[in-house]
Amino acid sequence: MSSASYPRIASLKTADAFRARIRALGLSLEFDDALETAPASPLARPIELEGVRVGNRFCILPMEGWDGTIDGAPSDLTRRRWRHFGQSGAKLIWGGEAVAVRQDGRANPNQLLLTPANARAIATLRDGLVAAHRERFGSHADADLYVGLQLTHSGRYARPLESRGPAPLAAYAHPLLDRRFPNGVPILSDDDLDRLIDDFAAAARLASDAGFQFVDVKQCHGYLGHELLSAHHRPGRYGGSFENRTRFLSSVIAAIRAAAPHLDIAVRLSAFDTVPFRKDARGVGTPETTSEGYDSAFGLLAGEAMGGALADARELLALLARMNVRWICVTAGSPYYNPHVQRPALFPPSDGYDPPEDPLVGVARQIDATARLKAAFPSLLFVGSGYTYLQDWLPHVAQRAVRESRTDLVGLGRMVLAYPELPDDVLSGRPLQRKKICRTFSDCTTGPRLGLVSGCYPLDDFYKAHPHAVTLKEKKEDA
Repeated sequence: MSSASYPRIASLKTADAFRARIRALGLSLEFDDALETAPASPLARPIELEGVRVGNRFCILPMEGWDGTIDGAPSDLTRRRWRHFGQSGAKLIWGGEAVAVRQDGRANPNQLLLTPANARAIATLRDGLVAAHRERFGSHADADLYVGLQLTHSGRYARPLESRGPAPLAAYAHPLLDRRFPNGVPILSDDDLDRLIDDFAAAARLASDAGFQFVDVKQCHGYLGHELLSAHHRPGRYGGSFENRTRFLSSVIAAIRAAAPHLDIAVRLSAFDTVPFRKDARGVGTPETTSEGYDSAFGLLAGEAMGGALADARELLALLARMNVRWICVTAGSPYYNPHVQRPALFPPSDGYDPPEDPLVGVARQIDATARLKAAFPSLLFVGSGYTYLQDWLPHVAQRAVRESRTDLVGLGRMVLAYPELPDDVLSGRPLQRKKICRTFSDCTTGPRLGLVSGCYPLDDFYKAHPHAVTLKEKKEDA
């Protein structure tokens, strides 16, 4: 079914219409018809965990930027985006950006890179964010602002130099994904991973010195940390058993604590996954194989049996709880091989496919997974993802989810590229600025995939006027 066959969220203008669509799809997706404002709103309530106070329930999720310098420092465009995060009103900044810990782990040639040479420049991102927050909300508004940095190695999806193209460094030989790399896929050795643990620890120390309060050890979206979790057939210390498959993560956590003892640690986790999808003759996503016998996933979702799919995540969260890692951000899948699962959208990016399901199904699936994990681990603090596709109804679903403890905080990613003020508008009781609401056109992904800078080209006036907007239009027309 093409994306045109699914009703657009913007066309569901009343609560009854939205509810009718949810029921027609057979989804368990609850929402509040009316929004509450601060201080009564569940979204306005502060939350505390082990001495950390976060002032409300909105979180800015980390995104992969494509507008740093070639040596990994932020540009004026990066600084503009981070200032917008500060102006948003959200009190938890979950990285704001995916930052590589070394050159060969960059997902694109303009991704930020945390090294001693770039540390001060990356520190200015946090400084600018905090300054923007104070300017908008008051001189002491940052007292309950919690700002971290996501640390990553892109592994299979590394592309550090434009001239070289993809430069994958995988966790193991994959029966399907390896076919997408005609030049082959090198496998990182155990010794390589030992050295990479030290790189994560060194980057975390730099982040701590730069004033970040926590780091996220990224375990999602098909990147190296996530892929290692499914390394069932990898030999050696980092594959096979659950202990071995989680050894890299647990070792990174231990190394960070030794290098930066005052730094908090968080984990963003793809809590479930599916088999890889590819575009079929109609342009619609279709599975490359059946789930039966497929063992290259962490938390394989077969059909809609979410309970069984989360068994891997439950085992990992129990380990993290024992290690006193209590800040968890739930996501799913990968933007590279099942984007409709990871980031529900009606319109695909240039290298994607039309969704094989109404994107509301994907939203409900992620919210349900987060709720199940929160119920199983009430002592952990959870941030939910996948809310942007809800568009006008985002705050209504978010308010209900937080009120019913289906999540602790609501994460916002691409929504804040064009509409950073959404959290403040919701909490202040102002009407949503409908012309700024993300409609999931996916140009924020298509642009970077084509080598253009990050931004919302359809809705942000700044990017509408950017020279890359013309280039993007021309490349889309030629595709």
